[in-house]
Amino acid sequence: MHQYIKAIGFEDVCSKKDFIHILKEVEESYSQQTIVSYEKNVDYCEMRREYGQDIGISVCGELDDDDVFDMEYYFPYFNSSEISLLTEVSVEKKWDREQYTGVCEDPRLGISLIFSVQNGIEVVRKNLKNFKNHKIAVKLSGLSLSGMILLPVHKSESQQRNANEASRNRRKLVTAARNGDQRAIESLTLDDMTIYTSVSQRLVTEDVLTIIDTYFMPYGADCEVYSILGEILAVRERENVVTHKKLYQMKINANELIFDICIPKERLFGEPEIGRRFKGEIWLQGALDFSRFK
Repeated sequence: MHQYIKAIGFEDVCSKKDFIHILKEVEESYSQQTIVSYEKNVDYCEMRREYGQDIGISVCGELDDDDVFDMEYYFPYFNSSEISLLTEVSVEKKWDREQYTGVCEDPRLGISLIFSVQNGIEVVRKNLKNFKNHKIAVKLSGLSLSGMILLPVHKSESQQRNANEASRNRRKLVTAARNGDQRAIESLTLDDMTIYTSVSQRLVTEDVLTIIDTYFMPYGADCEVYSILGEILAVRERENVVTHKKLYQMKINANELIFDICIPKERLFGEPEIGRRFKGEIWLQGALDFSRFK
């Protein structure tokens, strides 16, 4: 069973029998079905069923000429309406199934961003070679199984301006360094050494979460899972219409990257409010918006 199915409200589904029943339910009473022909006599099929606002389960597999469906894989999803990125995206097919992973670069993070592609059937249909060297809009979202709410770090107007200016300068340096600018590489190295020294000194008398107000970094062995700390820009309470489990859906700003996350209410420690911070681990998903590319 996919562990992140609990993130959309299926907390009490533990037995294999109950889980098989859910997947059969998706196949028999789906909200959306998409079929693409990609091999002779075989169609690739995706069926989705919604279990609340913007959440659901997707079942994917092959559909033969007799309309017999053979499930290949499934995943829980959480749709985001927010475009997080407009960038070149490299999409890689997983070796054992028709599922895709997206990889892109973003100077705000300083790392390669890896996410599970939600609309893989569109990848099959569009043929990404047609979009090579083009910028594609990506709507990022995350499913979380645990997290906590932290108070914000107070900053004066001048401190905020200085932080914004430093962030802009660092993005320019990161972009230049990736293009081979040796001066930018040396400048980033010196900046990192200065930051390390400053943080080490402050840690003697301060808590690390008062020094670092936001971060976005890989977590564990799974390349699509991240540990994040970000400011809450919006929050709403939703419900799984089948299990009636309460969920929080939040818009998060982490390292100036804006995306939505979904987490069960009972798995979140603290009360989320705009301006406070969310700290936790997420499984990152992304939907490629092929209607907006440059």
